[in-house]
Amino acid sequence: MTTVTRRGETVELGGELPAVGSQAPDFRLTRADLSDVSLADYAGKRKVLSIVPSLDTPTCAMSLRQFNQKAAAMDNTVVLNISADLPFAMARFCETEGIDQVESLSLMRDRAFASDYGVLQLTGPMAGITARAVIVLDTDNTVLYTELVPEIRQEPDYDAAIEALQGG
Repeated sequence: MTTVTRRGETVELGGELPAVGSQAPDFRLTRADLSDVSLADYAGKRKVLSIVPSLDTPTCAMSLRQFNQKAAAMDNTVVLNISADLPFAMARFCETEGIDQVESLSLMRDRAFASDYGVLQLTGPMAGITARAVIVLDTDNTVLYTELVPEIRQEPDYDAAIEALQGG
């Protein structure tokens, strides 16, 4: 079983991150306008999946801001911020913060993403939502890079994700 920590306490996760070189599992997530999307909606684009527990935390908010600045400006690339937050809350946060280069997607209707991508917290006070991870996909949804952040309260390695994008 995969584990991470939150404030030093072990948190068990369900599943494993997709392996580098493998095909990313399809998903069904919900946009701010309440429409559902899947990987097919981003066909032909490189994708950064920035998976966070909730935008309502300082670290998650910082991740969103960083990817809005760093990765979203890259050609043929979409940054998807994925969390258990409701689409309304995500849209309000992005509008307030001036986040316009990242698309926020919610697990609201289908939590299978969290299990399929190996980020579902099974234990701890935030059981049922996602751990923090970054997954970079090429235009054909092949996994180029993964990072499961070992301490949920830490930021991911933005530079490594950007480097994977530049190489893919």
